[in-house]
Amino acid sequence: MTIRVLIADDQQLVRTGFQMILDAQPDMEVVAAVADGAEAVSEARRLRPDVCLLDIRMPKLDGLEVTRVLAGPGVENPQRVVIVTTFDLDEYVYGALRSGATGFLLKDSGPTLLIEAVRAAAAGDALVSPSVTVRLLQHLTQPRRTALPANDPLTDRELDVVRLVARGRSNQEVAAELFVSLSTVKTHLGSIFAKLGVRNRVEIAAWAWESGVVS
Repeated sequence: MTIRVLIADDQQLVRTGFQMILDAQPDMEVVAAVADGAEAVSEARRLRPDVCLLDIRMPKLDGLEVTRVLAGPGVENPQRVVIVTTFDLDEYVYGALRSGATGFLLKDSGPTLLIEAVRAAAAGDALVSPSVTVRLLQHLTQPRRTALPANDPLTDRELDVVRLVARGRSNQEVAAELFVSLSTVKTHLGSIFAKLGVRNRVEIAAWAWESGVVS
């Protein structure tokens, strides 16, 4: 199956570079490369790409607003959005994660992580790279000790799963570290999604850092 990708970035060199990298992959096709957020929304709705790769800073609509429109809470048939950020400048990328982004990477991460980010998003996996996940979440969030769900609290084992997810572990790695089966991990994740009211692994990770469960 070919992964259809939309690229939105106001820098021509970035768009061209990303498109060359992705089009060179046998399983990827760039279906649109646009320069502003408004066009990103229009083309994403028209073409329904598998992954939207968005710069966080663009004219007309920034990446945060585009993410809300395409993937935010209440959006019917939300699209998969990967945010591209300049690490030292785009501190509000955390807001993009809360707005429905399924992944993120640093703009200077290089071709390997770019390809990994797109493939991960297309597969429904929110976390791109453990090191990127941890560094960004540590940098962008300040623990605010968000209360644990009172009516249906997480179990100790569910908290173990949350901590590992927040550190970028895959389901297989969580299963290996906790000495449980893969199906047990998936069961725990389903319960965690329901109790926290989150939609993906990035939101679990963000909640863990925000609440102080991981520090």
